[in-house]
Amino acid sequence: MTADFQLGKPLQEARIVVAMSGGVDSSVVAALAARSGAEVIGVTLQLYDHGAAIQRPGSCCAGQDIYDARTIADRLGVAHYVFDYESRFREGVIERFADEYMRGRTPIPCIACNQGVKFTDLLSLARELGADCLATGHYVRRVAGAGGPEMHRAADPARDQSYFLFATTRDQLDFLRFPLGDMPKSAVREIARELQLAVAEKPDSQDICFVPNGDYASVVKKVRPEAAQPGEIVDLEGRVLGQHGGLIHFTVGQRRGLEIGGQPEPLYVVRLEPESRRVVVGRKVALAVRTARLDGINWLGEAQRTGLTAKVRSMARPAPVRFDGSAVHFQQPEYGVAPGQAAVIYAGDRVLGGGWIEETIPAELEPA
Repeated sequence: MTADFQLGKPLQEARIVVAMSGGVDSSVVAALAARSGAEVIGVTLQLYDHGAAIQRPGSCCAGQDIYDARTIADRLGVAHYVFDYESRFREGVIERFADEYMRGRTPIPCIACNQGVKFTDLLSLARELGADCLATGHYVRRVAGAGGPEMHRAADPARDQSYFLFATTRDQLDFLRFPLGDMPKSAVREIARELQLAVAEKPDSQDICFVPNGDYASVVKKVRPEAAQPGEIVDLEGRVLGQHGGLIHFTVGQRRGLEIGGQPEPLYVVRLEPESRRVVVGRKVALAVRTARLDGINWLGEAQRTGLTAKVRSMARPAPVRFDGSAVHFQQPEYGVAPGQAAVIYAGDRVLGGGWIEETIPAELEPA
C-alpha cells in the first residue's frame, strides 16, 4: 500500500499537492501521499454553485464532493483548501461545450477541463504552494523514458483515461504524478476500505459532470437559448425527409431520435449544417471516414511513422493509422468520426499526442 512518487529527493523533505475531487480515487491518492512521509496539501476546485449542486448525483467538485474531500483530508491529517473556479469553469468548459454544439460539432468537455481548469490553473496553484509535484487520481501511467517522462495507458484498460489527457504538455507531465496508473479500480477501493475512508463505496462520477441525466440538449439550451431553433432533416441529395427541434439534439453517427419512418433501411446522422440548421442523414456506409484533419495538435513523443494507432472516442478500439503531422489516415474506414472530437495517437501503450478533429474526408472520396 505504497506509491512511488518519483521525486528525486527524500519524500520526508517533499511537499505533494493532491487534487481532491471528493471521490474514492483522489482520496486514495491523498492517503498514499500522506503515508509516504511527505507534507501533503489537498486542493479542491469548486466548479458549481454549492447550493444547486449539493444533491446532484454523479457530479464532481461540487457541494457534497467538497464536503467529502474536506472530511477525508481531516481523516488523514493533511491541510485542505477549496478554491472557487465556478466562473472559470463556466466560461472555459460549459460555454465552450454549448458553442461547439451550436457549430454542429461533437465536443469533449472532459478534455477541455483537463486542458484548462485542472492541468493549467490547478497546476499553477500547486507551484504557488511550493509543491514538488501535483498528484491526481487519473488512471494513466507516467513512465520515465530516455527523453523524459512519457504518458502511457493505464494498466487497467477498463479505467484508462489517457484519451482525455492527450493535451497534457511536456512541462505539465514533468510536474504531474499518477499513483493509480498501475492499479485496477478494485484495488483502489480495497485500499479505501482498509483505511476506512468514508468514500470507499462512493459511486464514480459520470463522464460529463455538469450534464445531469445525460440530457445534453437542456444544458446547451440553458446556456444558448437560440440553439433550439428547428430545421429540416434531409438526405444526401437534399430531399426533405422531416423536421427537427434543434441541432442540439443530434450528433454525427446518431440513429435514434430522427423520427422519419417509412425508410427502406436505417438512416444515420452524417453531418450537421448549422448555417442552414439542416440535419443530413444517410446510410451507414456514408459515415465511413478515411482521413481526419487535426488542429490544436499537442505532441509528447518523437516523430514516428510506423506502428501507430489512434482513438477517436475514449472507449473505441485503437485503429491502425498513418500520421503525417496534420492529419490521421486510417488503414480501414473508421465510423462515427466527427469534427470536435479528439484523435489521440499511440505507439503501443504510449501516448504520442493528438489533436482536435477539424474536418473528415469520407472514405468514398479518398480510396485506400
